[in-house]
Amino acid sequence: MLPVTHPDHDSRATLAELGGRVRAWRARRGMTRKQLARDSGLSERFLADVESGKGNVSINSLEACARALNITILELLQDAPRPALARLHQLLARLDEAQLDAAHALLAGSFGLDETEGRERRVALIGLRGAGKSTLGAQLAARRGVPFVELDREIEREAGTSMNEILLLHGQAGLRRIERRALLRIAEDHADGLVMTTGGSIVSERETFDLLQSRFWCVWLKASPEEHMSRVVAQGDMRPFDTTRGATGEALEDIRRILASREPLYARADAVVDTAARTLQQSLQDLARAVPAATERPKETA
Repeated sequence: MLPVTHPDHDSRATLAELGGRVRAWRARRGMTRKQLARDSGLSERFLADVESGKGNVSINSLEACARALNITILELLQDAPRPALARLHQLLARLDEAQLDAAHALLAGSFGLDETEGRERRVALIGLRGAGKSTLGAQLAARRGVPFVELDREIEREAGTSMNEILLLHGQAGLRRIERRALLRIAEDHADGLVMTTGGSIVSERETFDLLQSRFWCVWLKASPEEHMSRVVAQGDMRPFDTTRGATGEALEDIRRILASREPLYARADAVVDTAARTLQQSLQDLARAVPAATERPKETA
């Protein structure tokens, strides 16, 4: 994808990159600039400015340009794939979500891309806020004799600043890039095992969730919307739920909507632990049974 820059940063590099991609696609199609101007309805002079990195192009102009090149606007903004990769993408586009998951597992297993070495020793807890991830995670880590890690704190460590500042400086796309770097580092640094909590929205980012599942044993801590609500209220932090003007009813509806939209994603976890109507000790026992038994890492031979 084109690089995401902060509004205060110089945009010339982005415009030059965009111009280069328009020029490359035009060459790939064997079109002159005059032909592209005719087919897109854009002026030849404007296209010359775009290709030289001087034109401040709008979304409508990009769409017209992409349509004339017989590609989508996303193809124009993305790096051009290798021909074989493009054919594979066309094939995968016909599959539903379940089939895509099966295809991913098949490809990863067949070509040694799954990076599953030691994942059963690294436990990641997923789920909405209020499920008990931090409380149960810390106790499970102590029980297994491994470190307890909060992914949000590791993201801040990776970036050298707070989550709020990361979002202000880099946006959601930048946050997810830093999150993936943090995940790779954590997996490498904790080959002997750990228990880690994650943010509730991590499952919504397919690339990030795929990375998480490839290196960590994922457990969905599940609860009812009402229990999520009561626990979050008890914590005194209602982010991201709307409680303005005391609208707790709306906040509960927010929780229901979020859970409904994420449930198919959370359900991809290796195990599910339902904490509804369970005591802390009962939930801890359930969680301990849901993860592989802690084992020592095989010793390396000389």
